[in-house]
Amino acid sequence: MILFFLTSGLFLGWSLGANDASNVFGSAVGSKMVSFRKAAIIASIAVIFGAVLQGAGASDTLGKLGAVNALGGSFTLALAAALCVYLMTKFSLPVSTTQAIVGAIIGWNLFTGNRTDSATLSKIVITWISGPVLGALFAVLLYILLNKIKKNLKIHLISFESYIRTGLIVVGAFGAYSLGANNIANVMGVFVPVFNLQDLNLGLFSLSSSQQLFLLGSLAIAFGIMTYSKKVMETVGANIVELTAESALVVVLAGSLVLFIFSSTGLSDFFVKTGLPAIPMVPISSSQVIVGCVIGIGLYKGVRNINFKLLGEIALGWVATPVMSGLIAFFSLFFMKNIFGIEVGHKIAEGLKPSDSVPVIPDENMSGIIKYLLLGIVVAGLLTIVYYYLLERKKTRELKLSEEKFWKNML
Repeated sequence: MILFFLTSGLFLGWSLGANDASNVFGSAVGSKMVSFRKAAIIASIAVIFGAVLQGAGASDTLGKLGAVNALGGSFTLALAAALCVYLMTKFSLPVSTTQAIVGAIIGWNLFTGNRTDSATLSKIVITWISGPVLGALFAVLLYILLNKIKKNLKIHLISFESYIRTGLIVVGAFGAYSLGANNIANVMGVFVPVFNLQDLNLGLFSLSSSQQLFLLGSLAIAFGIMTYSKKVMETVGANIVELTAESALVVVLAGSLVLFIFSSTGLSDFFVKTGLPAIPMVPISSSQVIVGCVIGIGLYKGVRNINFKLLGEIALGWVATPVMSGLIAFFSLFFMKNIFGIEVGHKIAEGLKPSDSVPVIPDENMSGIIKYLLLGIVVAGLLTIVYYYLLERKKTRELKLSEEKFWKNML
């Protein structure tokens, strides 16, 4: 029964992979510098590492916004957010799982009569604005820097293209890692307070209770990237503004830096030690950041290159997502509680900490179930990667033989 409740989080992870996570490679795929297959494999692996190794940074922020104190409520909120993101994805709009889960949490607060923390909400909303702006600024600065390097070093065009393609792969992997670290809180953050799993010993390393949930969520994200992300990649990477190879590299790198800034607790601690204000560990929308980067490049090159009609549709999606998610969550909570009789949460008494009102779900040997489940999924994932790698090698070999046959016939 407990595993069933997690399915909505896994569905949300799949939706994130199909939409948000794909955007770190959208520019590379849209500019035809990296194939979708290669981008999907690299992004999937990097997202998993980012989620497991550095996924706890932003989860506390969502907990402060609204402390969901029942497993049924966690299930319903994740399901509402996933349905919202899925519907937006059907229209090829790069929406945000951050907005979706925030809207769902606010819907839970309204349903249970709990107060929405205005300070936390303001912090999150500010990132919805500052993220794209910061991405646009980084993109312009990096674009100028790259052009100066290209001019001063006088690199041959063929060599330059090769460097750009390699750079797209490297920074795309970095961006996917940062995305997993930052956005896994959207997928599994509402489940963390109610689970208390035993540490999972896998031989070379062990996973804590939250890391087990993050690993499950990141595997769902990877599956979403593999199966349903191509359409949104092409929307973000090619339709907003046409990108050259170097522009694509700049967009990916700029977006990756923004995501990393809002994900790194180490960087935030360094700021504090140097007397600067701490960087807020807030889940930030990768879609918004990437779109901001693309707009920055478009504005630098000339406003006429930007598809403003598509931007208007995307902006509409950004506004509609939290509202739609909140409404879906509110009515879903009513349905779950009154039709199925499932506890979805209650109002937190004055003077109590949110964590004091959360009934922790006991392990019930669930760690053992997760262990074999994860091992099976990991093995299947590795086999899939090997399959795609061999398929790519076969395709390259056939292309090479075709070229040799062509030149032989020409001679």
